[in-house]
Amino acid sequence: MEVQCFALGPVAANSYILTDEKSGEAAVIDCGECTPEFLEALEGRELKYILLTHGHADHILGVYGLKQRFPRAGVAIHYLEARALEDEKYSLGDEIAPGEQRPVKADITLSDGDELKLGESVIRVMHTPGHTAGGVCYLLEKERMIFTGDTLFSLTVGRTDLGGDPYDLYRSVKMLAGLDGDYRIFPGHNRSTTLDYERRRNRFMRRFK
Repeated sequence: MEVQCFALGPVAANSYILTDEKSGEAAVIDCGECTPEFLEALEGRELKYILLTHGHADHILGVYGLKQRFPRAGVAIHYLEARALEDEKYSLGDEIAPGEQRPVKADITLSDGDELKLGESVIRVMHTPGHTAGGVCYLLEKERMIFTGDTLFSLTVGRTDLGGDPYDLYRSVKMLAGLDGDYRIFPGHNRSTTLDYERRRNRFMRRFK
């Protein structure tokens, strides 16, 4: 499984292209901006999904452009966040990038435990509220990868003052800490890390040892 990361949009949110090299099927995880370079990186791939970790504008501003280029790709977001794709006030688009958000509808509304196939791989949806009510992580157990959005970062966690809840975030981070074994962590901002490293060094995770 190939992973490419692009820092895009008004606050350089991480947008990922996840490709099953055997089948050529691909998924985009978050898209802060649909740039020519991002579209070029998708050339020759069958974009099956546009997977969103949550509905804040810095993670979804590029979805409209992607959907125009790949109309068969399924836009997937937790059912509690779907409204953000069409409402720039709810997505904070009116604050983050006024007038830039173009409305688009969700094709797939997700719930905790849902599974999506990408080639021979399974992407499992983990509902991890806290940063937002409908925040999710995407877990690939066989590949030992988790795309954590704005739930978990290197050495810190997401903020809760933008429509989130501190207690929900506490429970979500505890759930991630309790996963069996190590995973590579691909967060919504800044550098990648590993779950074992965060268990040891992240002050929000150390309490769960």
